[in-house]
Parts: sequence; C-alpha cells; structure tokens
Amino acid sequence: MTGLQAGLKNRHLSMIAIGGVIGAGLFVGSSSGIATAGPGILLSYALVGTLVVLVMRMLGEMSAANPTSGSFSAHADRALGRWAGFSIGWLYWFFWVVVLAVEATAGAVILNGWIPAVPQWGWALIVMVVLTATNLVSVGSYGEFEFWFAGIKVVAIAAFIVIGGLAVFGVLPGVDSDQAGLGNLTDHGGFLPHGAGAILTGVLLVVFSFMGSEIATLAAGESENPQQAVTKATNSIIWRVAVFYLGSIFVVVTLLPWNDPAIKKDGSYVAALDSLGIAHAGQIMNFIVLTSVLSCLNSGLYTASRMAYSLGERGDAPKAFARTTGRGVPLAAIVASVVFGFVAVFFNYRFPDSVFLFLVNSSGAVALFVWLVICFSQLRMRRIIQAEAPEKLVVKMWLYPYLTWATAALIVFVLGYMLTDTEHDGRKTVLLSLLVAAVVLVIAFAREKVGPRRATDSAKVRVDLDESDEVQVG
Repeated sequence: MTGLQAGLKNRHLSMIAIGGVIGAGLFVGSSSGIATAGPGILLSYALVGTLVVLVMRMLGEMSAANPTSGSFSAHADRALGRWAGFSIGWLYWFFWVVVLAVEATAGAVILNGWIPAVPQWGWALIVMVVLTATNLVSVGSYGEFEFWFAGIKVVAIAAFIVIGGLAVFGVLPGVDSDQAGLGNLTDHGGFLPHGAGAILTGVLLVVFSFMGSEIATLAAGESENPQQAVTKATNSIIWRVAVFYLGSIFVVVTLLPWNDPAIKKDGSYVAALDSLGIAHAGQIMNFIVLTSVLSCLNSGLYTASRMAYSLGERGDAPKAFARTTGRGVPLAAIVASVVFGFVAVFFNYRFPDSVFLFLVNSSGAVALFVWLVICFSQLRMRRIIQAEAPEKLVVKMWLYPYLTWATAALIVFVLGYMLTDTEHDGRKTVLLSLLVAAVVLVIAFAREKVGPRRATDSAKVRVDLDESDEVQVG
C-alpha cells in the first residue's frame, strides 16, 4: 500500500494544534526575555503573537483549499515556483532535525539529574530511539503520544494561570504572597525599564519559541477531515496565543518583580511557583519541561519526515522518501531525519562550541524565512484559487492583500533589526541562516536548469483545487 493514511483522529488534531504553540522555549527562554525588557516583554509576546496569528491565517487559507503533507512548501511550489518549494522545504527540514538534537540534549539533562547512573548521551540516545519507534509504528501512535504530551502541557499552563492569577488578586487560599500584585508591572523602574527599544530586543528572544504553530496544517493531510481540521486550527490560533503565551507571562511578571534574581537563576516559571511556597516547584517544572521537550521531539521528527516525504513526492528529494509502509509510514523519510538528528546530537557532545553552534545559529532564522515565504505564496495563491475553485476559499486572510504586505514588511523589519543585534547573537544567526539559505537556493536553481522534475505535486494541487469539496467554516 502506498501513500499516507488518515490515521489522525479529530482529538489528535485538536491537541496537536493547541500544543503546537507551546514549545519548551516558552518555559526555558522566557526568563532572558523578562530580564531584557521587563514587564514590557508582554508587548514583545503580543507583537510576535500577532505575527503568528496573521501568518497562520494565510497558511490556513491555502491549506484549507488544499490540505497536503507539504503544507507551505507545496503551496510555495505552486505559487512561486519549484525553486521556492524546494528551498523552503529543505530549510524547514534542516530546522527541525537540528531541533531534534537540541531537545534530545535538553531532555537528557533533566533525566540525568533524576537518574545520574545513566550518562547524558545515554539518555539522549534512549529518548531519540523511543520516539523514533513511536513514529515508525503508525501516524496514529504519533498522534496518541502527542495527544498526551500536549495535554500535560496544556493542563499545566492552565493550572499555572489559574493559581497564579488568584494569588495576584489576593484570593488564593492558604497563600500570602507579599510580592504578588499588579504593581509589579510599574513599580520597579516602570513598565519599560530599559526603554521602548527593549521591546524589539525582546521580540528577537521570543520569536523562535512560537515555531511549531504550523504543524497542524502538515498533520491535517493525515486526518479524517483535513479541511475541517485546518479551519478549526486556524480559527483557534488567536485564543491559543493569548491564553498560553500572554496569559502565563502576565502571571509571571505580576507574581514577581521583573528584576527578581530568582527569575534568571531558577527560570521564570519555577521562580513564580517558588514565590507561592509551592513545594518541589523546581521538580514539578522540570517534569513539565521534560514533557514539552518530548512533545517537541515527537512533533519535530514527525514534521521533518513529512516534509521529506512531500519533497520526495515532488521529485525534490530521493524517491525513497515518498515510499510508505503498509501502515502509511514514510520509513526512509523518518530514518533519514533521525539519522541527521543523531549526528547532530553527536556534534553537540563532541563539538559543542563549533560544529553544533554553527548548526543551531544557521537554522535560527528559518522560522522567519518560512513566514515570509508563506506571505508571498498567499499573495499569489489567492488569485489562483479564486480563478480555479473559488468555493475552496473557506478560510480567508483578513484585509487581503494589504495585511499580507504589512505582515511581510514586519518580518523583513525584524530580520533587519536582528542584523543590528550583537549582544544576543542576532546578527550571527541571520547571516549564517542566510548563508545556508543561499546554498540551498543555488542547488534549487541548478536543479531547475538540469532537467524537469520526476513527479509534480503542483499537478496534484491543481487536481485537488478542481475537485469541489465545500466545507463550512466553524
């Protein structure tokens, strides 16, 4: 049997969509953002959150019209040309296989702290092997694991917001937190203690923790009702970003003064829980972070393999990547992705300050490149869909094309601002990412000149658009 199968249930897709925006970066990386921008980090999160909502709206418009495992790469292929689909597909694959190594190492550090008898590299190996096996069994087993991983994250953050919110307003039974209160937003040097410029610096520090919101559109291709799944995920992105990011960070900066040394020393969420006198706060948060790491690993391997599958299907990767097992699992695509992940883990332990640092920095700006390509793809794809199958426009980008252009301009501005950032490696990240992107683009154009592609997903997109399959917007 060939081809991917519809093995993801609606509950899987719902939780993948919700959990996709909650990365381990939210728990681990928020403390440096708070230290840089103070309470004004809320504006940084709001700015990036708005960007994500707009980009997801564009992606939702294209993916609801044509759900595919290639998502934005397949849309770019059709809208902008083969070079665009090839380039952004491989850059995205590269981003996620590097993330595999980063998250496997983060998980290994936590597990090694609990059971030091097993070395860190041993834990990294165990984690990678277990989640590889999960993905190799079937897409349903990936969905089931992700359902529970994401569920734990969602419940934990919801509980944190409720408990912290009650403490902030002084109505949490049994807790007398003398530090908590809305005064923390302005009492310690003002809402913007380091000036308005710190908001943009904060954007650079938090933007990468939002990567993953697009996973639902890739996974929709293996669901029972792809169009409905994409529509639902797109429509719910606003409250997901507002609650999980803005809500939880608001609780942190109102429970504690932003300049409390504990935020930087222990991490923002651990410090917030400690301030309420909650026993074993550090271990509780370590468990939640570990769950987020495993969720990110699980989704990263799934996402990388499905992008490799789509590239193989379009003739932009080895044909073997597009072959599936009887359970609809792209075996070669998964194995290739995890092998690169294992190699990156090895580099992390053997050459942490050279090879691995290069890999991390050179994939860092890929999120922004992907969002930019989505903007330009949507500008062209809207016209294609309107001309060929207007009934497929069940999700529409707001204020098209003006808001799309404004979003693209904001992304370019953020990339430009990163070039001025030497303190947090922003310039190095953009330059190295541009270098890798340039190499991939050269390969893409060279391939285009060499000869025609073997299998065209663009043709498949055209067929899908021609089939009228209306769905009501939820």
